[in-house]
Amino acid sequence: MLLIDCPHCGPRDETEFRYGGQAGIAYPTGETSDARWAEYVFLRDNPKGWFRERWFHVHGCRTWFDVERHTVTHEIRNTT
Repeated sequence: MLLIDCPHCGPRDETEFRYGGQAGIAYPTGETSDARWAEYVFLRDNPKGWFRERWFHVHGCRTWFDVERHTVTHEIRNTT
């Protein structure tokens, strides 16, 4: 079980949240090629180690926030 520390509600079980993908991905604006859209939709980092993610607290404060999670151990060290 993964325990996520919501910055507004405190530690909660992962079942209260929805994963939102990699944090820091900029949404394409203006005239955007098909290749750029494909990159935005499908290409993400997949590291072994620390990774910055977006999470949504569905069954709580209903806010988005960033989490730093280790992809091997699932340790969480930062939420903002």
